Order: sequence, then structure tokens, then C-alpha cells
Amino acid sequence: MALNFQDRGSASATRVLLVVLVVVSVACMTIYAREGAGGPLHAVQSAFAGVAAPFKAAGTAVGAAGEGAAEAVADATASEETLTALRERNAELTELVTQAEEYRLEAERLSGLLELKSKYQVDGVSGRVIGRSTDAWNQRVTIDVGTSDGVEPGLTVMGPAGVVGQVVSASPGSAEVRLLTDPQSGAAAVVQSSRAEGVVRGSLAGLLYLENVDADVTLSVGDVVLTSGLGGSYTRGLLIGTIVRVDGNANDGTRRVIVSPNEQATSFEEVIVVKSAAADSASGGSGSSGSDAGSGSGGNASSSSSSAGSASSAAGNGGGGQ
Repeated sequence: MALNFQDRGSASATRVLLVVLVVVSVACMTIYAREGAGGPLHAVQSAFAGVAAPFKAAGTAVGAAGEGAAEAVADATASEETLTALRERNAELTELVTQAEEYRLEAERLSGLLELKSKYQVDGVSGRVIGRSTDAWNQRVTIDVGTSDGVEPGLTVMGPAGVVGQVVSASPGSAEVRLLTDPQSGAAAVVQSSRAEGVVRGSLAGLLYLENVDADVTLSVGDVVLTSGLGGSYTRGLLIGTIVRVDGNANDGTRRVIVSPNEQATSFEEVIVVKSAAADSASGGSGSSGSDAGSGSGGNASSSSSSAGSASSAAGNGGGGQ
């Protein structure tokens, strides 16, 4: 009986404690809802939150580690079919990324050609390089446009940075272009700043040399070299390159002038075959370009005029490269 009495007393005490806790909880909730953010219950809550924060972070880290371990186990136990599917998907994504990069690079190159075409007001035909020579003696490329597109031998060819060569032969569907860097090339040229005329030739080393310039003309690194149009070998007024090295001084018979080529044979993939350009049409054709170039600078007018005949004939024969 005594034991039964103790059980009943314990049960009554539990009920009373539960009621008290419920009442206290309701009271705390009411006070919490009515007091402001700076009330005592809010302060107690903030204190407990600060104490519990490290434990919460540790629990999150443990949970993340557990999820990672579960994923690792799942990967390790994946079937061969699942792994094969994942490998195929990865290969597809890699191919898509590669194609996207190719499209981006092609868009950049075509943008450069369009800018060049707009700058020089070029009327021409766009084409792609479909073949390249492999020896230094014949630095040529083959493009995928030909006589059916209006391409003829003698037309100037430009890459994204300027003149790269000249059409030497053409068939209905393709054409062969001799690059400026070919040892047999020769382009009548004019130095933009001084209007001094000469001939740009290629070489076995792939360098461009500016030759046949009057000995008393001063040339400097950085001078821009353009096609002069003399002899009708190249369309007039197009960029050939810039002078990057001058060995010797004016009146030095052994002076050598090196011009940077616009493009290396392996660096361009699209070209424009020039039918006409604004500078050429404005001068009334290549026949009047000699006098126009000669009048560009008073100090060099006589030297430019005297070298016009030799530049024209030297560019016309195209031989004798370095």
C-alpha cells in the first residue's frame, strides 16, 4: 500500500509541474511578443544563440562531411552503365566547349576583316585558306574562291591585319596566293611619313625587306609602309607593315630595312581578295599614284619622283628575293 501511495504522489507532482511549465511558457511567450527588441527575453535569446552558434556550425560541417561521404560511396558503387553514361556526357560537354571556342575565335577574325574592309573601303571577295605550302622557297596559300567568284591573277589579297600577298593563278573554285614573304614577291611601296618609294621583297627567312629607296632618305623604326600601286602590282594605299629595323644610315649603300609582315603564313585562315579600294579609285588608278606620292612631302618630292621608275620596274619583275 505504501508503494502505491508513493506512485500516486509522484504522478500528482508530475501533473502539477507540467501545468506550471505550461503556464510559465505561455507567460513567457506573451511577454516576448509584447516586449521590444531590447527586452530581457530577447537579450536571453541572443545570448543563447551566440553560445550555440559554434555547435551549430560544427553540426553543419559534420552533416556536409556525411553527405560528401555518402556521395563518394554512391560514386564508388555506381554501376558501369552509369559511369559510361557520365563519361559520354562529359565528352559531349567538352566537344561543345571546344566548338564554342572555335566559333568565338572565328568571329574575332571575321570582325577584324570587316573592320579592315570598312577602313579601306574595299570591294572584294572573302575566302578561306584551304592549303599552305610547306617549303621556304614557295610561300603560298590556296583559297577557296576562284574565277567563278571574280578572282583573277594579279589581285591583292588582305588578311585581318593588312596585305598578305597577291593572286598568281586561279581556277573556277580556288586560287593560289603568293605571300609577300615569298622570295619571289615584290610589291611597290611607299613610306607613309616621308612618301619615299621603294619595293618590299620577301626572303627565305620569311622577312620583308624594303629596297630601292633613295640613299638620302631617312627611315626610322615605326614608319608605316603602304602599297604605292606603281606598276599595277598591288592595289594602292593598303597597309603592308611597319619598319622594325634599320641597319645603316642615310647615304649608306649597304643599308638594310626590315618591315614586319602583317601576318605569318600559319596565322590567318580567312582573307579578302581586293577588287578595288577607296585609295586606288581616288587616285584615278595606279598610273597617277607616283605623282600623288611624290607631292606628299616637300622635302622628299624630288627623291620620290626620281625613284618612281625604278620602283615600278623592280616590283614588276618580282624576282631577285633575298
